[in-house]
Amino acid sequence: MKKVLFCLLMFGSISLLAQGQAASEINEFIDQWHQDAANVDREAYFGKIGEEGIFIGTDATEIWTKQEFYDWAEPQFTGDGKAWGFKATDRNIYFGKKSKYIWFDELLSFSGGELRGSGVLVNSKNGLKIMHYVLSLPVPNEKFRAVLKAMDEE
Repeated sequence: MKKVLFCLLMFGSISLLAQGQAASEINEFIDQWHQDAANVDREAYFGKIGEEGIFIGTDATEIWTKQEFYDWAEPQFTGDGKAWGFKATDRNIYFGKKSKYIWFDELLSFSGGELRGSGVLVNSKNGLKIMHYVLSLPVPNEKFRAVLKAMDEE
C-alpha cells in the first residue's frame, strides 16, 4: 500500500513539474511573440500564428484571419513602421488533456495604458501556434456606462 501511495505521489509530482516547465515555455513563447511586434519583426510575429489563426482586435470590425491581419499590419511592420509594444504584467495559463491545447489570459501594459489579451495555442508537430487571440480593453465596472456613452456620441 505504501508503495502504491508513493508511486501516485511521484507521478503527481512529475506531472506538476512537467506542467510547470511547460508553463515556463508557454510564457516564453507568448512573451517572444509580443517582443517580435515591438522589434518590428513581421515574419517572426506572424510565424507564431497558425495558418487558420484568428486575431480579434479591440474594434468590433476587427475579426481577421491570419492573412487579413498580416495585410492590415503591413504598414506597422514596414519602412519606418512601429508595430506595438505589449508587455504582460499578469498571465494565467491553462492546459487541456495531454497539453495539445493551451489557453491563456493576460493583462498587458503599453504606452497608452492597459489591455487584456486571451488566446488559444495548439501544440502541434510544428511546435506551438497561436490559433485564436482576442485583444480587448478592460473597463472598470464603475466607468462602463460612461464609456458606452462616449462611444455612442461619436
